[in-house]
Amino acid sequence: MAKGKKLKITQTGSPIRRDKTQRATLVGLGLNKLHRSIEVEGTPEVLGQVKKVHHLLKVEEAA
Repeated sequence: MAKGKKLKITQTGSPIRRDKTQRATLVGLGLNKLHRSIEVEGTPEVLGQVKKVHHLLKVEEAA
């Protein structure tokens, strides 16, 4: 995951029984249901959010 590159982020885990800050992080990323995907720039802010909930996500470089 290089800074500045496009990333495809897919939610693979459920936020049920997780801390409310982790739920809020998923909503902040634009993910709220399983298997939803988004494409975002790999900014430091986004990478920090991904790091916080990495166990609920699958991250790939966008084509």
